Amino acid sequence: MTTSDGPPGAPAAEPSLHPRLAAALVFFASGAVLVIEVVALRLVAPYVGVTLQTSSAVIGVALAAIALGAWTGGRLADLAGPRRLIAPNLVVAGLVTCLTLPLVRLAGPILASSDPVTVTLLAFIAVFAPCVFLAAVPPMVVKLQLRDLHRTGTVVGRLSGIGTLGAILATFLTGFVLLAAVPTSLIFLAVGGAAVVVGLVLGLTPGGWRRPPATLVVLGLLGLLLPPFTPSPCGIETAYHCARVVQDPARTTGRLLVLDTLVHSYVDLSDPTYLQFPYIQAIGSVADVVRPAGQPLRVLHLGAGGLTMPRYLAATRPGTQSRVLEVDPGILRLDRAQLGLRDLPGLRIDLVDGRVGLTEEPSNGRDLVVGDAFGGLAVPWQLTTREEVREIARVLRPDGIYAVNVIDFPPNRFVHAEAATIAAVFPQVAVVAEATSVQGTTGGNYVVLASAAPLPIAAVADRLGQRGSSLEVASGPDFNRFASGAPILTDDYAPVDQMITPIRR
Repeated sequence: MTTSDGPPGAPAAEPSLHPRLAAALVFFASGAVLVIEVVALRLVAPYVGVTLQTSSAVIGVALAAIALGAWTGGRLADLAGPRRLIAPNLVVAGLVTCLTLPLVRLAGPILASSDPVTVTLLAFIAVFAPCVFLAAVPPMVVKLQLRDLHRTGTVVGRLSGIGTLGAILATFLTGFVLLAAVPTSLIFLAVGGAAVVVGLVLGLTPGGWRRPPATLVVLGLLGLLLPPFTPSPCGIETAYHCARVVQDPARTTGRLLVLDTLVHSYVDLSDPTYLQFPYIQAIGSVADVVRPAGQPLRVLHLGAGGLTMPRYLAATRPGTQSRVLEVDPGILRLDRAQLGLRDLPGLRIDLVDGRVGLTEEPSNGRDLVVGDAFGGLAVPWQLTTREEVREIARVLRPDGIYAVNVIDFPPNRFVHAEAATIAAVFPQVAVVAEATSVQGTTGGNYVVLASAAPLPIAAVADRLGQRGSSLEVASGPDFNRFASGAPILTDDYAPVDQMITPIRR
């Protein structure tokens, strides 16, 4: 039994597409949605950072768009006939995708914030409209291919599987290849352009065109014209970050490394001993007193940034062996191209996640472990847990020191939890920060120090004083009050992003 005749008032039956063409359209549309979803995370990162909230907002908005597009596409296919709708829908989807790029770059600086509502709004601008139009394609194609009620399950199941396969391959291709090789802007424009071309070609087939609303076409054409006037905020795009190097206007040889929304490092191209930021002065002061002056160290660095500390140690303690664990190869290329990085004696850089690289370390081999890895404002959660701290304790010598940089703001839930977590492993713990930050009235950078042996608190404080730093070292009862009552972070429970960016009611 066939469905050649529909109910009264329904559009006349339209010829179905060739099965391969139908499969290709569903494969393309579903894949394009996932490319946009993955790339949108990078598109919004320069303005709102890379956090769990950012990922959740983009994924949630994309799923809402897919649901609305599928519902609307199926309804329109029943009302107006799908054959004439598919081609213009693809053209509009492509034009809107191109328009998304300048819209995000225009709205991003205005909406730059870690507030969940703002993050969701920017995610909406980045993914909603393109995903709605693209998600409308598969139900239109399915409607067109349904000719035999006895094969409905086969047709729907086959096209659904093909669409899912397209989404899977697009996800892997984008995450593993495209983002590492092609700028975000080109990916967006390529997906949009491909949708326009596919729609125009399909529209040349008999019965394959219905004129789209002129307003949508005009808006889409703006998407093709505006990108050159809305340049990328990135100097370069790495596999993980929007990165740029900024010259310090107050110091000719000073350079700032900016990743997404956060300044990560300060490097003086002519003086590796110059430490600009208070937190790096704190870590440098620890490195100065952990062993007698001039004695080489064995140091493990979690995170590269501008490699400020390895440069400092190579200059102040010749013979120091520094191993750096950095997951992003693009940062190292930027260090060499714009931050004057040359081959340093004793420097070894491994491109690996800090948690993974730490397992390769022998026990009792490091004088100092420096934690300075960030994804946005937060330390990557896998580097914050009790299990990770135990690994750090394993690789340190009995009198070695762990110094980790943490950023937090009132109510400072994360730094309290991280301090409590480290104290659950190490018997000797202290925190270095501004007095108001320790008291909880302000936030900023905190350096948590830990060791199995008594910490050189007085020596660190003296060295900070010699640098003219206003940072204070809180230990003993002051530290106990700082970490009191905070939860212990574990591999099973480490809500780092939520602790730093609380939902505002």
